[in-house]
Amino acid sequence: MEEKIEFYRETEFKDTEIGRIPREWEVMVAADVADYINGYPFSPADWKMHGVPIIRIQNLNDPNAEFNCFDGKVDDIYKIRNGDLLFSWSASIGIHIWKGGDAVLNQHIFKVVPKANINKLFLYYDLLLAIEQLKSRVHGSTMKHFQKNELKTIFMPIPPLPEQQKIAEIISTIDEAIQKTDEVIAKTESLKKGLMQELLTKGIGHREFKDTEIGKIPKDWEMTTLGEISSKITDGTHITPRYVPRGVPFISTKNIVPFKPGFDFQSYEKYISEEEHAELSKRCKPEKGDLLISKCGTIGRTKLIDVDYEFSIFVGLALIKLKNKEMGPFLEQLLNYKPYVKRMELASPGATRKTLTIDALEDLIIPIPPLPEQQKIAEILSTVDKKLEASKLEKAKLEKIKQWFMEELLSGRIRVRVA
Repeated sequence: MEEKIEFYRETEFKDTEIGRIPREWEVMVAADVADYINGYPFSPADWKMHGVPIIRIQNLNDPNAEFNCFDGKVDDIYKIRNGDLLFSWSASIGIHIWKGGDAVLNQHIFKVVPKANINKLFLYYDLLLAIEQLKSRVHGSTMKHFQKNELKTIFMPIPPLPEQQKIAEIISTIDEAIQKTDEVIAKTESLKKGLMQELLTKGIGHREFKDTEIGKIPKDWEMTTLGEISSKITDGTHITPRYVPRGVPFISTKNIVPFKPGFDFQSYEKYISEEEHAELSKRCKPEKGDLLISKCGTIGRTKLIDVDYEFSIFVGLALIKLKNKEMGPFLEQLLNYKPYVKRMELASPGATRKTLTIDALEDLIIPIPPLPEQQKIAEILSTVDKKLEASKLEKAKLEKIKQWFMEELLSGRIRVRVA
């Protein structure tokens, strides 16, 4: 039988240096709730191909980052096990629970060892909130870091140990749900990648193939260029318009998300007047069924316009008007497929900031299946996109729930009853 969790709103507070907290809670500084053991100063000369992995900041920020290893002897205080609490204090400020197996700790990272009256998982969540105080006063213009003595100036509300444990259990349950959702997202992304590789090169049910300049494709597919299937390819205005507080959305590369239905115009920050939009539309008028494709900086991000909505675009985006708009869903998938993005990048001149020209877009060679097969391919891939989007929305919802519980439970405004 599952244990029933009972919440209640706190009504009895006391005034402290960090504001009002429940009467039976304490205020402690971060330096007093744990011991902070800095990692060993490994040098590049210590790095080996084999041995015990060395935890560097890059390994905390990116679980796929490669490890350097150490094959010598090191004091036990620098040894890390699963479940240890790590606190990176230089370059990238963050709190982490280690899950990567036995390792040794590099400098610029603390191993955090809670004091006897502090629950480790509770401390992890409490430090996640407290770290925002640190981030507001980190030192260094390029290499951000903080001094260890500043831990004496970070105040934290601390409930009795049994309540710490309850709070940690509640928030960690939400974290577990987020992790499971992350796993679903990763599996769905892997499925999408495999399906794109299969469907966009081999199609559906083909047995005969032909060699082309872009590789083997089904025998009954045609080779063409983007220019040949388009009535017009142009880019947005080359002149920065006059922005107004509200009006017609004026969008750039960062505002387009491939495979996601519609546009979230409510989140846009840049608008132009109706009059200026009307003038820009004489040259470049985005409409439902057209494609947008990024041509500066991030090359090749392609978005099908699937809503009737007035907006204008900047020069960093190209607008592709197709002769047959029914091809749009297939082309959105094809042009976002990594080999085609790579070809667009290679066709983009520029040493630091690459730019894809309209001529290069028009000359881009692409395979075209018969329209019914295009539609079937797009339908299959779109089904996976919808599952992926639903999972991402679920993760975002869980993260909001987690943030709410952290803010309410760790402040004592909402309490959890302890038997």
